[in-house]
Amino acid sequence: MKTDELIRLLSQDAPVRMRLGRALALALAAGIVASAVLLLVTVGLRDDLASAIGTVRVAFKIGMTLVLAIAAFGLVARIGKPGVPIRPWALALLLPLALMVVAVGVELVVVPQDAWAARLIGRNAAFCLFFIPVLSLAPLAGFLAALRNGAPENPGLAGAAAGLAAGAIGAALYAWHCPDDSPLFGVAWYTLAVTFVIAVGYATGRRFLRW
Repeated sequence: MKTDELIRLLSQDAPVRMRLGRALALALAAGIVASAVLLLVTVGLRDDLASAIGTVRVAFKIGMTLVLAIAAFGLVARIGKPGVPIRPWALALLLPLALMVVAVGVELVVVPQDAWAARLIGRNAAFCLFFIPVLSLAPLAGFLAALRNGAPENPGLAGAAAGLAAGAIGAALYAWHCPDDSPLFGVAWYTLAVTFVIAVGYATGRRFLRW
C-alpha cells in the first residue's frame, strides 16, 4: 500500500469533531470579524478613505491583498486533506505575485527616481510590521485549530499555508487604514509582515498539527 493511501485511510478512520471545510469556514468568518473589530476599535479606517478608495494605488492595494487571501485560503482548504492535490492553488499564488511585480514596475516608471526611497520607506513601516501580524492572530489561531480536524501530510507546510492566509487577511484589513499606498511600500513591508506570520504558522504547525 502506498503511503498516501495509508494516510488517507487512517484519516478516514480517525474521529473528527467537525468536517474540515466547515471548521475552516467558521475559522475564516470568526477570524475576519474579530480582526475587523480590532482594527475599528483601535486605529480605525484612514481618515481620507472616501476619496482615497477611488485612486488606483489604494484600489490595487486592497484588491491585491484580497486576491492573495483568497488564493491562500484555497490552499489551506486543501492542504489538510491527504491525497488532495494542492498544485492548482499553489500556482494561484503566482497571480498576486505577478500583479505586485507589474505594479512595482509601473511605479518605478511613473515616479521620479529621487522619490523611490521615500515611497519605499513610507511613513508607517514599523507600525505596519507590528499591526499586520496582530490582525493575523485570530485567523491564524482559527485556521490551525480547524486543520486539526484534517490530516495534513506535512504539518509544517500546513502551518505555513495557514500563516500565509492569515497574514494576507491581516494585510487586507490593514490596507483600509494604511496611508502608505505605493506598491514599493507594499512589496517591502507588507511582504515582510506576512512572512513573519508564515514563520509563526510553520513553527506552530510543526508541533500543533502532528497526528
